[in-house]
Amino acid sequence: MSFSLRSAQTVGVLAVTQLIGWGTTFESVGVLGRRLAPDLGLANEIVFAGLSVMMLVSALLSPLVGRLLDRHGAARVMAAGSLFFAGGLILLASATGIVTYAASWIILGFGGAFVLSAPAYTAVVEREGIDGKRTIAILMLFTGLSATIFWPLLSLSSDMIGWRTTLFLAAALHAFVCMPLYLFCLPKPIEYAPSDTTADLAPVPLTARDKKLAFLLVAMTAAIASFVTFGLSPSLLEVLHQAGATPEFALQLAAARGVLGISARGVDMLLGKRGNPFITTVTGLSLMLIAFTCLLVLPASSYTLWIFIAFYGFGSGILVVARALLPLALFSPREYGRQATRLALPQNIANAAAPIIFTALIDRTGTATALIAAVLLASIALVSIIMLISLVRKANAGTQLIPSRP
Repeated sequence: MSFSLRSAQTVGVLAVTQLIGWGTTFESVGVLGRRLAPDLGLANEIVFAGLSVMMLVSALLSPLVGRLLDRHGAARVMAAGSLFFAGGLILLASATGIVTYAASWIILGFGGAFVLSAPAYTAVVEREGIDGKRTIAILMLFTGLSATIFWPLLSLSSDMIGWRTTLFLAAALHAFVCMPLYLFCLPKPIEYAPSDTTADLAPVPLTARDKKLAFLLVAMTAAIASFVTFGLSPSLLEVLHQAGATPEFALQLAAARGVLGISARGVDMLLGKRGNPFITTVTGLSLMLIAFTCLLVLPASSYTLWIFIAFYGFGSGILVVARALLPLALFSPREYGRQATRLALPQNIANAAAPIIFTALIDRTGTATALIAAVLLASIALVSIIMLISLVRKANAGTQLIPSRP
């Protein structure tokens, strides 16, 4: 599939806005959290709990956002989300205690639901239909760099002008950069003629009953995969320490994991239309299972740690892309926004709970228990996606058996 100027414009707008969206909200706590905590008189764990509040609010709003995407389109919904982000960041910059701090993350949760991930992928599908897989993969390649870009920027800005002014500037980016980009710079969505059924044509001819089952299997697979990756990522350094890595070696391995994750997204992008989200998901889960098993059964050594980080980094990286593309491989372009936001509900709840649960497991029972839990969960997800593949093959085979009219 050739990459058109229209696709480049779509990626350009969404890459910039998603980088700003993730970088100034979810990723900002990693840099600013420990700086604002003393000023607000809050414990660090309370400050970092803001992320859980944001993800929970985003999860609860996902069904509403799906309906708004159907009714008003992604550009208007995301523009409204920019205002939520701007308002939340202004309140966060003005926070004086736990009440205003918590309120700011609730508002940022509204912004996350209206802007991050699913609405952006819906914007792509609105403009490219079923052919949007490669564009989504390219977009994810850029947005995976949000921490790499914004951590040093936020750190430098905070050092120079303070964390409050830094957050005011971040709010200005949403109001004066992101919102105009959504409203005036995205290409127009595809307009389907009344007689054109392309937008309602699903890639897989599922019955109404099978469509419900397919949704449940996708939701289970995506939520579990997200739970494992989000749960282990904040505690990855501790896992590596307990597995025998020195602090310096652990940082080196964690950095390598980030590079591998971005590389995995790049591989999926290069595959384009030849990529298969079902096979990608099976591959990602299998690689993560190998990674966890290696760390559990192999003797502690630097080689074992490199094997673990290689399989875990690449597996978790391609799973991020697979979670975004699975709905497009099952549902019609017109359904994509509604289904993707419905899937965001269990995923965001998993994302909010996972770091707390995995941190408690690691701190109270050790890394081995957390890894065993990860193996069991990844196995359940793998069984779910295999069941989904079987369902899809059955549906496709049934269509091929229907005789054509003479």
